Amino acid sequence: MGKTTSNNGEAGRLASLRQRIDELDHKIVELLNERAKVVIEVGKAKAAEGTPIYAPDREQAVLKRIAELNRGPLPQRTLQAIYRELMSGSFALERPLRIGYLGPEGSFSDLAAQRKFGSSVEYRALADIRAVFEEVARGHCDLGLVPIENSAGGGVIDTMDCFIDSPVCICAEVMVEIHHNLLANCAPEKITTIASKPEVFAQCRQWLSSSFRQVELLPVASSSKAAEMAATMPGHAAIGSTLAAELYNLKIVFANIEDAPNNQTRFFVISTTPAKRTGNDKTAVMFTTAHRAGALVAVLNVFSKYGINLTNIDTRPSKRRNWEYYFFIDAEGHAEDASFAKALAEAKEHCGELHVLGSFPRASEPV
Repeated sequence: MGKTTSNNGEAGRLASLRQRIDELDHKIVELLNERAKVVIEVGKAKAAEGTPIYAPDREQAVLKRIAELNRGPLPQRTLQAIYRELMSGSFALERPLRIGYLGPEGSFSDLAAQRKFGSSVEYRALADIRAVFEEVARGHCDLGLVPIENSAGGGVIDTMDCFIDSPVCICAEVMVEIHHNLLANCAPEKITTIASKPEVFAQCRQWLSSSFRQVELLPVASSSKAAEMAATMPGHAAIGSTLAAELYNLKIVFANIEDAPNNQTRFFVISTTPAKRTGNDKTAVMFTTAHRAGALVAVLNVFSKYGINLTNIDTRPSKRRNWEYYFFIDAEGHAEDASFAKALAEAKEHCGELHVLGSFPRASEPV
């Protein structure tokens, strides 16, 4: 008898808590729609001024303020994910954004784009990285998302090559944790072929050699193509993302098979409109050095002289003259900062060419 009374008491308490949640949800929805009404007015003001819909500096300011307001128990990443989706809906209310990315659907670029811009914008899966640059330059896409480097595999040469002759600029960066998964619709012992991109095989080499040494590894153009094959061809498996598994109705046979557990890929968001200063920025610079001994060291010493920290340096052949190279650097700070502007002006004296590819808010953690 006492136990029944206790159970009834707990059930009553649970019902009361759920009613409280329902009441809070009612208020939250009302407030979100009040916010949306203001967003619509913001959109009208932007249209009148010709201001771009996506403002990386404003995005960072909102996420920073939300982090400062958060007193728990919700984790910061949960709140940030909620607000990213809320901002995605806001874009749709102001004017739908079109985002180009390296396709096909289910690629890691697709995954990064959706985590950055949410589900309320329009996405275009493009055939290659150059197509992303071209569609942004032509105005067919408002923004593009392209991979620039992987923590295990290094720089993405196709992206660096496109910056050499493209008029677009970098307005934001995105970091995504890369987790590779073995996808299939058959039992592990039935797998005869595993398909994926060559770079993916390289990032899972140790796991593959210990778990599937006798299985054929089939290099293909994309992990999404590999997933499509695994969904239609008996005995085939793919290494790809959780998004690819969802899109192609594949089971995740083994999750997180990458050799480096902290594997990350960094992406650039490209645009025809530069980003404003936030106080926590990075700048990407591309240059060729003058044809004299010590020119590269001279350029790097200029940045050191002005206390500018270089966070990355890479190189690509110019493809215009033999043995001429473009150097790509990332540095902390905004090109409009006084010390940075002085460093750029002085560095040009040692360069054949020097181009600022963009200043953008620094990504402090993966999305």
